Amino acid sequence: MSSSSSTPITPRHMLSRPTWSVRSLIPESSSNSQKDEIITPSKLHHLLRLCALPLPKSPSDEQAMISTLQSQLHFVRSVQRVDTTGVEPLRAVRDETDQATREATVDMDRLGALLEDEVRVGHYQRPRRRVVDTRGKRNEAEDWDALSTASRRAGRFFVVQSRNKGEEAP
Repeated sequence: MSSSSSTPITPRHMLSRPTWSVRSLIPESSSNSQKDEIITPSKLHHLLRLCALPLPKSPSDEQAMISTLQSQLHFVRSVQRVDTTGVEPLRAVRDETDQATREATVDMDRLGALLEDEVRVGHYQRPRRRVVDTRGKRNEAEDWDALSTASRRAGRFFVVQSRNKGEEAP
């Protein structure tokens, strides 16, 4: 690619001048909620109850919550305004590159070892996995001492400090 002045367009040249700023996603303090929907204290309380969150303890906390919520809504609306025509929707949160697809593809080379562990059984020759003799072999999980991290124990058991309902916590 080249521009009209016949100089090649490099990534450094393309990124030398920003086309937008992150600051545009943050509302200006002077125009706070002029265009956006105004959030009333009753609406904030309703949202907090829906989320099972505690109500603000003071009017200043309430005002801070409203301000934070309005700036978050401004950010969300800015993201929603982005033109996404022609952008393929994300199918999953994973690496969807060609290399990752090749690595995740299961083929006969990968299945070879598993297929060798199968035995054909019966009239219809149904494949069955060979039973591996695990007698005498111990697993790492079986060798783990679960009580090693316990602060108190009695024999093979954890000891949990409990209190009666009338007692206060220490």
